[in-house]
Amino acid sequence: MSEILEDIVSEGERLLGIASSQGVPLRLLGGVAVRLKAPEVPPALDRQYKDIDFAVTKKGGGAADKLLKEAGYEPHVAFNAMHARERGLYYDEGNGRQVDLFIDAFRMCHEIPLGKRLEVETDTVPLAELMLTKLQIIELNEKDIRDTVLLFHGHPIADRDDGAVNGAHIAALCADDWGLWRTITANLERCRGHVGDYELPAEDRERIEGRFDELLERIEAEPKSRGWRRRAKVGDKKIWYELPEEVE
Repeated sequence: MSEILEDIVSEGERLLGIASSQGVPLRLLGGVAVRLKAPEVPPALDRQYKDIDFAVTKKGGGAADKLLKEAGYEPHVAFNAMHARERGLYYDEGNGRQVDLFIDAFRMCHEIPLGKRLEVETDTVPLAELMLTKLQIIELNEKDIRDTVLLFHGHPIADRDDGAVNGAHIAALCADDWGLWRTITANLERCRGHVGDYELPAEDRERIEGRFDELLERIEAEPKSRGWRRRAKVGDKKIWYELPEEVE
């Protein structure tokens, strides 16, 4: 295998290439994935990326672990032993970077199921999951807002995955989980309010804001499950999210 590349986007592509050649169902997520999926990146939405995030199927977890070690990454032995069935951490000491591997689902403040959704794309998780994994964060930061605006800059909302953010899939997940709905809708509204912070042409801002509105409307229109309605009665009086553990 070739050495770890200094450019993080190129490194993500290198690892995807290795995975493809070995038949490992590895898929990028996070900021690097958003960048790869962007048809264009306006200067106002460009940023630096610190880490690489991947997802893999449950059956592919062992192969992904072996791939990353052989590709030059040092595993976090204690963490990986404790979380072997759901997550792994690996380090590129030379570039001061971390690779986070999520197995079968993305679990942070909320759990985003992946499973068969990893079959939709060959390089990244679907655009819907890219958006969900960004916006499931309770303490949203500027880079997550920027990535979400970039995602909406380049992709429409539709009831399909091909080149679009699948609004039907997102709405269905939110309609079944009040906590996820609570976080995702709040963060969509927050991100929409920050679109004007970026130096974009007026027509781009209007298009992006329209897509935020369209997705919010799609989520609200989706019939809610009985469990969603029961949990909604409790509302914010009970914590609806988890705080990810700090890894040292």
